[in-house]
Amino acid sequence: MNDIRTDLSVASLAVLLQNGALDPVALTEAVLDRIAAADPAIFTEVLGPRALREAEAARLRLGAGRSRGLLDGIPVAWKDLFDTEGAVTRAGSVVLDDGPATKDAAVVAALAAAGMVAVGRTNMSEFAFSGLGINPHYGTPANAASTDVPRIPGGSSSGSAVAVASGLVPVAIGTDTGGSIRIPAALNGIVGYKATRGRYAMDGVFPLAASLDSLGPLCRTVQDAVWVDAALRGVSVPEAGRGEVDGLTLVVPQTVMFDGAEPGVVAAFEAALARLAAAGARIEHRAVPLFTEVFELFARHGALVTAEAFALHRERLAGTDAERMDPRVVVRSRMGEKTAMADYIALTAARRRMIAAFSGMLGPRDLLAHPTLPHVAPPIAPLLADDALFVETNFRTLRNTLVGNFLDGCGISIPCGTGEAGMPAGFLLSAPQGEDRRLLSAALAAEHIIRGEA
Repeated sequence: MNDIRTDLSVASLAVLLQNGALDPVALTEAVLDRIAAADPAIFTEVLGPRALREAEAARLRLGAGRSRGLLDGIPVAWKDLFDTEGAVTRAGSVVLDDGPATKDAAVVAALAAAGMVAVGRTNMSEFAFSGLGINPHYGTPANAASTDVPRIPGGSSSGSAVAVASGLVPVAIGTDTGGSIRIPAALNGIVGYKATRGRYAMDGVFPLAASLDSLGPLCRTVQDAVWVDAALRGVSVPEAGRGEVDGLTLVVPQTVMFDGAEPGVVAAFEAALARLAAAGARIEHRAVPLFTEVFELFARHGALVTAEAFALHRERLAGTDAERMDPRVVVRSRMGEKTAMADYIALTAARRRMIAAFSGMLGPRDLLAHPTLPHVAPPIAPLLADDALFVETNFRTLRNTLVGNFLDGCGISIPCGTGEAGMPAGFLLSAPQGEDRRLLSAALAAEHIIRGEA
């Protein structure tokens, strides 16, 4: 195995590639070598021939002074929901096989056009329907930060988070329907950005719940997220520039988000909040009844995600495929059958009203701030042995983040320290629908303070 570092940020690797100090092919070979030596549960498929072909093309461009931009030659991994030409999109399941994709998903093609090198497809919760990242078919990648016992990676973008946190790739692309980017990013100690739904083209992305599905990068820094965000939208210049912490208002909700939170997670969050206040941010603790209303709505009418997942998988659930699926995914998907059309209409009508209310509660310099989730990554073994514990932990893991999906906002999780067992804790900054540029600009300014860096 060569000694090229693959655990650097996108920005650091870009400097080396652009000035000729690092060869794209050598970098890709190093990435592929490290993937081969790593936990086989992280990747479901390695795209070696494609990766080397794309790396060679990047080498030729860079050598001829025809760089496609800062991301040319940078390796990227894709969650097993994105079509990559010639590979089967299995969505973490063993029952989905429509044959190899005939073309790349729109966002896969967009990053290829920016010169990025697709190295593989990453593991995930089956059909993206769990926040824990456990997969009985392809194995469960252990949390990259765990030093005592194997702990959950978080889901559903489990392999994507572990691939970045383990230093195998500088960036991986995931999807987020209820927290599936922000949760594993927080649990593994990296950055995870969930864009507003519809910010990127979703063609060629296997859905979970189309009205909630969004996507984004898992990476090492906010700057990396900003660069990849631009490429995912097919633009060459990022729209987000560094903002100011001084004068920024952080609204800390006193409703729902801290319920049952572990003391270490709260302490890490509060310490980061104090650093932001010292840097000039205004901190406003506020009750947000709207968040309670979200869960009351689910209690009356059912959850939107289960209704749409059941509609998507109805035939599979009624046939023999259900016997080969993760039983926990089957049970959760079948819950959607209880959602009548009248309930679904009530859910969507209430959601429109609540999205507008969420946008109205935050001013032009306000962002929401709270722990990404109320606990650090728990051990895997007890969750496999106890279905009731699995269900309770899955809900608690998803609780803080799923609100943002239902209210159609955008959010970015940034590491803010450690909680229990020395495991990473995440600081979630969120903004209303369509406020992605403002969110990313503020995150660029606040990241080093949230992390506690000088």
